[in-house]
Order: sequence, then structure tokens, then C-alpha cells
Amino acid sequence: MKVIICGAGQVGWQIARHLSGEKNDVTVVDNNPELVHRATDTLDVQGIAGHASYPDILERAGARDADMIIAATHSDEVNMVTCQVAHSVFAVPRKIARLRAQSYLDAIVADLYRREHLPIDVVISPEREVADAALRRLSAPSAFDTESFLDGRVQLMGVALDEDCPVLNTPLRQLTDLFSTLRAIVVGVRRKNSLFAPEPGDQLFEGDQVYVISVAEDVERTLEIFGKSTKRQERVVILGGGNVGLAVAQALENRTDRIRAKVVELNRDVAERAADELERTVVLHGDGMNIDILKEAGVNRADAILAVTDDDKVNLLASVRAKAEGCPMSICLINDPSLTSLMGPLDVDAYINPRTTTVSSILRHIRHGRVRGVYSIGDAEAEVIEAQVLSTSPIAGQQVRNIDFPEGVLVGAVQKGDKVVKPTGSLRIDEGDVIVLFAMSPDVPEVERLLQVSIDFF
Repeated sequence: MKVIICGAGQVGWQIARHLSGEKNDVTVVDNNPELVHRATDTLDVQGIAGHASYPDILERAGARDADMIIAATHSDEVNMVTCQVAHSVFAVPRKIARLRAQSYLDAIVADLYRREHLPIDVVISPEREVADAALRRLSAPSAFDTESFLDGRVQLMGVALDEDCPVLNTPLRQLTDLFSTLRAIVVGVRRKNSLFAPEPGDQLFEGDQVYVISVAEDVERTLEIFGKSTKRQERVVILGGGNVGLAVAQALENRTDRIRAKVVELNRDVAERAADELERTVVLHGDGMNIDILKEAGVNRADAILAVTDDDKVNLLASVRAKAEGCPMSICLINDPSLTSLMGPLDVDAYINPRTTTVSSILRHIRHGRVRGVYSIGDAEAEVIEAQVLSTSPIAGQQVRNIDFPEGVLVGAVQKGDKVVKPTGSLRIDEGDVIVLFAMSPDVPEVERLLQVSIDFF
């Protein structure tokens, strides 16, 4: 597949890394020559320095025979014009654009993105993706990472193991014997900053971060087995009233369980806009780093603080102050991945990386054949893939134990018809089944081969 990626920032670079690693023909375009050089020096891609929306630049990037263009520059308008030029001048079949401005995303202009208007096939909104991720974190407060699969019937959770975890030093094989009815599987373990797919004989140790795939009905029991509380969230303080914080507050207002939220926003205009948009949520204008403002927001009585300002350091430090006041749970928006190493020392419970959520969303739309969902873990170290099994797939008709998966691949869940089952060695994978797989990044091309989701389906 020939792909042009416009924008060589964090998101564009990660997408290029994924696609070039899977032997696609990738060209990166950016008006910053340094970013282009970084991409061409570190990845197997071609690079063009120039404005992505200019027809001559797209011509040089090979738009005439491109299969897809991904417009992920920092400008919404450049991304939209790039898709228009790609369609009108070069007839590129598939166009994906990242758009940030809320006005472009409102339902009133949903008609805008049609072939006869602005021909964008998929619109990705980082703010909405981040807001959805924040809501998932709140729904599983003991997990530092979460994602849903199989239409919400299966949950991926990242869980940090503390010294009071009841199953420390227990081989995974024995866990299966002890909890035979539990429909959950440990598919990934991060130990000393190294992520791997565990073997049945591997033990779990204090300090490990484990990734577990669980059927939704068994999530609470799974968390309890790993020593985590499943206390329901009733009060939440949201630090930041911009697009992300506002979207989270609106979603909480619309929920039937009526979680009460208060929003703290430093910018008066943004705070007034949030107050106008929200019906039952209290919006406070003030500095979230100010302990008096946090006390006024009731952070000492809150079940969680969700810090989603555009300043990573404010998010981290405000979370520290909130926990010092007695708030038991802190979730931070962190743009700079190097700061995630501070989570442990600062006692921050969970974080949201906008780059990861956006990359996962784009990958989900890129692999649009039989692959129905993709979630990128860590720094593009692994993926969780949801895919339907084709009749031509080498795994169709085979028992799980007989499938020649690479060492870095584990099956986390299987949907047969309307039933979600825990995969065992004797389980037979049939045509039409939907499977959820954990795969280390180097093994993703082999997974796609086994699923027969090759270039023919793109």
C-alpha cells in the first residue's frame, strides 16, 4: 500500500513508523525540513519538505498513484485543503484528516465531509479521542490504561501490581487453575521498562505492569484478584475546561449514574464558555495549582481528579496536590511520553497520552478490511487487534494450540456469534469468529498474514 503522511510531528511519525515497519511504501511530507530528516533518518520512508496542501508537493510525494493520504499537520485548514487537493487533482481513493477545532466537528456541519463538498473519508478528533479515553479511565479507576473491544463486551486493562497484590509470584498457568471460571487473560507484562508477551509458566512480581483482557462482566472480579479496588466514582474534579474537559463533563452529565463533577479552568473566557455549555456542573474560574481553588472544588471529598489542561507539568503537580488533600485517584493528560516515568514517584494513578489515542484511532481506520479495532500500547511497542476470521485464513478451523502464532502474540478473547468466550488451547477458531489478539509490534505483519488481512483488503 502506498501512503502519504502529511505532518511529521509525533502522530505523523508514529503512523509512519507503524506502516513502514509493515513494508508499506510511505512518504512523509512536512514544511519543517528537520522533522522530515528525522523521519527519513530513523524510518524506512521517503521524505518531502514543503507545504502538504500544495499540488506540486503532493505530486512530488507520489499522489498520482497513492492509495491513501493521512493529513495530520497542526493546521485543520491545511489538513482539509490537503484532502481536497488529493481528491480533486489526484483522485486518491482514501483520505483521513485530523481536525481539532470544535466548530469543524459540530453536528450542524456534519454534511461538510462528503465527496461533493469536502471529500474526507475519516475525520479524527484528538480531543474527542482523549475525552473518550478519560471516560474509560474513570470507568476502571484502578487501571492505568483501558480500551474496549467487541462493542464494549471486552475490556483491555493495564494494572500495576503492588506489594499487596494477592497473586504475586504465582505462575500464570496456576492462575488459570485457581480461577477457572474467570474470563480474563494476562496478555502483556511490562517489567523494568521492557514489555513482553508472557509464557504460561511466567510469574508476576511486585512492580510489574500487566495488560489483561477481560470480558466486561468479569472486570470487577479481575481487578479484585489483582488487589485493586472497584469503588464506584461519584464525585470528580476536572482540571481544565477546554474541549477535552468540557466533553468529559458533558458525557458525565448525560450518564444515568449521575457522577457529580466540578470543573476548574484558569482562562476566564474558556470557563464562561464551559459554564454556558453545561447544565448541572459547577465551573470554577481559577488556577488549579492553587490549593484554595482545589479545596473550593471539593477535591478532598472527590473520588478522582482528572487533570486535562494543555500543560503536562500543571497536570502532574495539581494531581500531587489533590492527592495530598485526600483525593484517592488521579488521572493526568501527558503529551510528553518522557514524563510518564514520573507517575510512580509522584503517585499518579493513570495517564492519557493523546498521541497514543490518536494513533490508535487512525490505525483502526487504516486497517479497515477485516480488522475492526486496533489499540497501540506504550511507545508503539505492541498492538491489541480485533479482527474477524476469514474462510481463507490459515487459522480458520484450527484449535488455538495448533495455530502457529509468533512468540509475541496471544489470543485474549473470541466472539462466537453472540457469545464471548475465553480462549483455551482446545478452542476451535471458525470462519466468522471475531478474535482479540495482543501482538508485539514486530509480529503484527505475521498476524495480518494469519488473518489474511493483507494489502488486498486495504
